[in-house]
Amino acid sequence: MLHRKECSNGMRIVLEEITSVRSVTIGIWVKTGSRDESTELNGISHFIEHMLFKGTENRTSQEIAEAFDGIGGEINAFTSKEYTCFYAKVLDTHKELAIEILADMLLHSTFDQTEMEREKNVVLEEINMTEDTPDDIIHDLLAEVTYQQHPLAKPILGSKSTVNQLAQQDIFQYMKNHYVPENIVVSIVGNVTSSFIKTVEDTLSVENQPLTDKKGASKPVFYPKQISQTKETEQAHLCLGYEGVGIENNLEYAMMIVNNVLGGSMSSRLFQEIREKEGMAYSIFSYHSAFVDSGLLTIYAGTSKNQLYIVQDKIHYIVDQLRKNGLSNKEWQNSKEQLKGLYMLSLESTNSKMSRNARNELLLQTHPSLDEIMKKIDEVKLDDVQHILDTLQSDRVATAIISPE
Repeated sequence: MLHRKECSNGMRIVLEEITSVRSVTIGIWVKTGSRDESTELNGISHFIEHMLFKGTENRTSQEIAEAFDGIGGEINAFTSKEYTCFYAKVLDTHKELAIEILADMLLHSTFDQTEMEREKNVVLEEINMTEDTPDDIIHDLLAEVTYQQHPLAKPILGSKSTVNQLAQQDIFQYMKNHYVPENIVVSIVGNVTSSFIKTVEDTLSVENQPLTDKKGASKPVFYPKQISQTKETEQAHLCLGYEGVGIENNLEYAMMIVNNVLGGSMSSRLFQEIREKEGMAYSIFSYHSAFVDSGLLTIYAGTSKNQLYIVQDKIHYIVDQLRKNGLSNKEWQNSKEQLKGLYMLSLESTNSKMSRNARNELLLQTHPSLDEIMKKIDEVKLDDVQHILDTLQSDRVATAIISPE
């Protein structure tokens, strides 16, 4: 059973009871990410995520880690383009301690200057690691060329220069503007009753403070341009991007079907044609990123330098054939069943349920049941799919390439 409460300060709590488990997962989600950052502060959302673990007025960073290790629990965090989350998974007997520590991190982190400088080095190493992994950095390059000057073009980690320039006052001001109750959702899933909502509300007494800018960044413009880089690497890496749909778009499930048929599974056209039949790539796949007001359908391939443009032409050919001829009857039926199966299987842990409920509340303010989602997938029409396919034009594709020097 799902319980929802909007607190008097604007913070929202969603709790789902699952009596068949002995764990509880608690996530604090803040509706802010790299999309909300200025060029000068690019990377600050991710840096704040790091700093929340570096000590509070009541605990050192080591004490935070030891507290969860001592109860056999886990704590982690992540930052995306549109939200930040830090969460804990513990036995149900330790849920009060978990929410108390998470609240301490959110409300009482000190952002000590010495710790900040030390953590900057950690983030810089994280950036170095990403830059040394071309099949990671290629996706940032695609966002850069696709969205140009829009904040969605900027990497979540920021750059070395922007991270180095972050000051304590920047963090305080950014949190004052964005870490406000109206932007916070607490998602709880596991062996816990609705009475725990009162505990969470009392523990997370975030001060009521209105958002300074409710609109956020404007809707991005899609640019079908190309960017190329050379790098010391064995393989060439290719990313193609087509304009997708936003999370609130009625065609989102049609886009999921298109992605599944194109490159989202082992039976997809890209995987079967380019890897299985031609043997031209070990890794080739597609995925769709849905933002609040826009989306991006991405195709990735890693291949040898001398096959790069052969693979690129082959991908364009496969996409064009799919657009012109549509889905086969087998693809149409199988893709729907695959989607339903993947969706059901993805929600078999308290972590995944916690994330689903949080995103629904944070971005949609609705909580469709699994039966309702299955129905929406079944109700997708071939016309909806063809509408998506018609947008996959060869002259409306963004391209990012990293090739050996």
